[in-house]
Amino acid sequence: MSQGIGIVGCGSIGRALLRAGDTGQFGAPIAGVASRTAETALEFLQTLDSPPPYLELGELVGSSSLLIETAGGHVVPQLAVAAFGAGKDLMVISIGALLEHPEVIDWARATGCRLYAPSGAIAGLDGIKSACQGHVDRVEMVSRKPIAALEGAPYLIENEIPIDGLTEAREVFCGSARDACRGFPSNLNVSAAVSLAGIGPDRTTVCIVADPALARNCHDITVEGEFGLLQVHIENIPSENPKTGRLTAMSIIRSVRDVFDPVRIGT
Repeated sequence: MSQGIGIVGCGSIGRALLRAGDTGQFGAPIAGVASRTAETALEFLQTLDSPPPYLELGELVGSSSLLIETAGGHVVPQLAVAAFGAGKDLMVISIGALLEHPEVIDWARATGCRLYAPSGAIAGLDGIKSACQGHVDRVEMVSRKPIAALEGAPYLIENEIPIDGLTEAREVFCGSARDACRGFPSNLNVSAAVSLAGIGPDRTTVCIVADPALARNCHDITVEGEFGLLQVHIENIPSENPKTGRLTAMSIIRSVRDVFDPVRIGT
């Protein structure tokens, strides 16, 4: 089997992975990239010292041992069918899609293919996973974000919640992680990761605050149970895409390295 890495999507995360691969940061080569915007992807590939080929999805699956989704949650079910059907592993960046399509998790277990869901812009998942081996009373997450990071969110549009022109912080959502991911699909993959690591998307509470004074995406996680109390605070500087923090790309790059590294540190 080929040990190449196939990247699906060439947005900010896809480009970060391609740059990392171009400098040899992974323990395997980049087999290729597929994207719905071929012209844009090909243009970016020419900026690399050793650009991998642009491939159609079927070719990419055949050339790779690990497929990485960076194209959005809408591609996850189709990509999972293609990857697992060919006996290939899959890394999903749009983790919220796993809440809408839990069958993807079932397919991975049924086929024996590995399904990876990186921590992304969040920290403390190892502690949450450990804590949830025992009784946990609550898992709560508060995300405070700049206005630009929340613009265009379906929940805000559907509920006619204006955030342009805000002069002070405003809570715009509070509910389950499942509903947070549905209403903010480009913003709250972190809450999906927290819920899957912990007590599930329906018992995990998420509140979202739009704050015009912020320049960073801030997350506060609180977990309380028989183990004690866990609190995590993250301030993530946005990347070229204001909806995606720099830590997200760094986490994914490290996750890919770990796939091919026989030494594993942490839970």
